Amino acid sequence: MRSRHGLRFWARSRAGIASPDARAFPAGARRTRLVRIAFAGAAVALLLAAASSARDLETRERGLLPTDTVGVVVVDLSLSIADEDYNIVRRALSRLIAEDARIGLVVFSDAPYELLPPGTPASEMRPMLRLLIPPRLGQPVNPWTQTFRAGTRISAALELARAMLERDGVEKGSILLVSDLDTAPDDVSALARTVEELRHSAIELRVVALAPSSDAQLIFGGLLDKDRFTAPSDLVETAGSSVATTRLPLALLVLGGLFFIALAAHERFGARLTLARAAAIRGTNT
Repeated sequence: MRSRHGLRFWARSRAGIASPDARAFPAGARRTRLVRIAFAGAAVALLLAAASSARDLETRERGLLPTDTVGVVVVDLSLSIADEDYNIVRRALSRLIAEDARIGLVVFSDAPYELLPPGTPASEMRPMLRLLIPPRLGQPVNPWTQTFRAGTRISAALELARAMLERDGVEKGSILLVSDLDTAPDDVSALARTVEELRHSAIELRVVALAPSSDAQLIFGGLLDKDRFTAPSDLVETAGSSVATTRLPLALLVLGGLFFIALAAHERFGARLTLARAAAIRGTNT
């Protein structure tokens, strides 16, 4: 049970600090109110900006194929593929094997050829890796070396990949083109048309470029967005299905720090100090 003295102390602490000059501070009270509103508004604005920047954080999927898609891998084996490019081709296929992807496989030069139907485990490509080497004396011969490596028609290979996905009723399909991107001059218009049709379909096209020429870069750079290209240096084998990386959320960190600074400033410069009128205090003491 509180004593009479305790009740009086409690009443005074609840009512504020007695001051006969309370009526002399209206300008200061308004100024403090404006400061509080300004800092509170800044804190809310910074909080909303931080939330917006968090929505823009990119989780970059590093799998060669989009997640939850059945991909058709289209591999260029034309004569324009240089010896060093074979290492990149093997790394790309090894990466898909490590990701345990479900794929179809097309190899092509002037004409495409279906090797594996869509939905095949990527591990089925493992026996092919020993064949994808530059033709040298005393080594296993690529079965397409003599009869399959004339010109290059990329559009025909992409059309076959799309037809395979449609034939097998794949709802979420994708295509991975592994090529130096150099196609026959009379194939450029057909290639542009095919890529444009893929852009407007549910089939996503991605590319691993094997040291393309400047002309090939110009053509494909005008057909596809930059995020559709995987650099050969990114072909690091992983044990999982994909590797997700995020960029440092610098904007979020800065906005979060400013938010806490605004809160601290609010408490420092806009804290409420209650000054009760003396008459009110006397009323509580009687």
